[in-house]
Amino acid sequence: MPKVIVTRRWPESVETVLSEKFEVVLNVDDHAFSHAELALAFESADALCATVTDAISSDLFGPEARVKIIASFGVGFDHVDLESAREHGVAVTNTPDVLTDCTADLAMTLLLSCARRTAEGERELRRGDWTGWCPTHLVGSRVWGKTLAIVGMGRIGVALARRAHHGFGMRIVCFDLYDVAPDILRELDAQQVASLDELLPMADFVSLHCPATADNHHLINAARIGAMKRTAFLINTARGPIVDEQALCDALTSQRIAGAGLDVYEAEPNVVPGLLKLDNVVLVPHLGSATLETREAMGLRVVENLDRFFAGEHPPDLCT
Repeated sequence: MPKVIVTRRWPESVETVLSEKFEVVLNVDDHAFSHAELALAFESADALCATVTDAISSDLFGPEARVKIIASFGVGFDHVDLESAREHGVAVTNTPDVLTDCTADLAMTLLLSCARRTAEGERELRRGDWTGWCPTHLVGSRVWGKTLAIVGMGRIGVALARRAHHGFGMRIVCFDLYDVAPDILRELDAQQVASLDELLPMADFVSLHCPATADNHHLINAARIGAMKRTAFLINTARGPIVDEQALCDALTSQRIAGAGLDVYEAEPNVVPGLLKLDNVVLVPHLGSATLETREAMGLRVVENLDRFFAGEHPPDLCT
């Protein structure tokens, strides 16, 4: 049986399936693997079941490496040095599709929470500071009929657009490096624009759904935040490095934009300290796919990739 090392705890049902099929080493105490532990795993296992928290750097692909496949638990694969994996013939897989809806749900949750100031209100209530209803208390922004700009119209971007347009009557504008399918644009009565700089001033809400590539590092910087409406909100459920977190903090502090909702951060689990002090930002700890149904589906997708790989077949979610 191939030896598989799993770097974090997974849903119990998935760990059971893995243990039935492979010689599995589980991370019983669920600690984040150190670089040394990752190196040892590379040398002692046939497969590494990694997550987005594991930095799979080029030096791990040394002459002593035994690993033949990195089966990543998550849709993103920016934590893996894909060039080194290709050079050393190591397969890399991810788990697309199955987390689309839950991530879109969370993006909509953040959008609504920002607009209606629900997190701020809950904190006030729990502190015992609420003195009762009044006409000017925690007045937020209406969502119905507002303009939502989506940066990256892949699966999750389209799923959010459907929720926003069909559920909340929002106008959809989008930017993507590729042409969005005409039938999707028709369904959503959406407009695709030619540049990000054209998109941002149009929006009441901006939601990010693009990958964390080198070109997208700090895609949303001080200048682009400055191009947004002062009444606009920024939502990020994609990857932290897409946003210049300090620039965002400065903009929120000066009320250059109305607010933000963040699920991901530049240096997870660390957050720019200034953000923690602000009421006009909703902060959640990378919960995009965090439902039992989705996490189980992600794990079973990993199992399918491993099954196919060790059977000598093409894994369905191959990234290299």
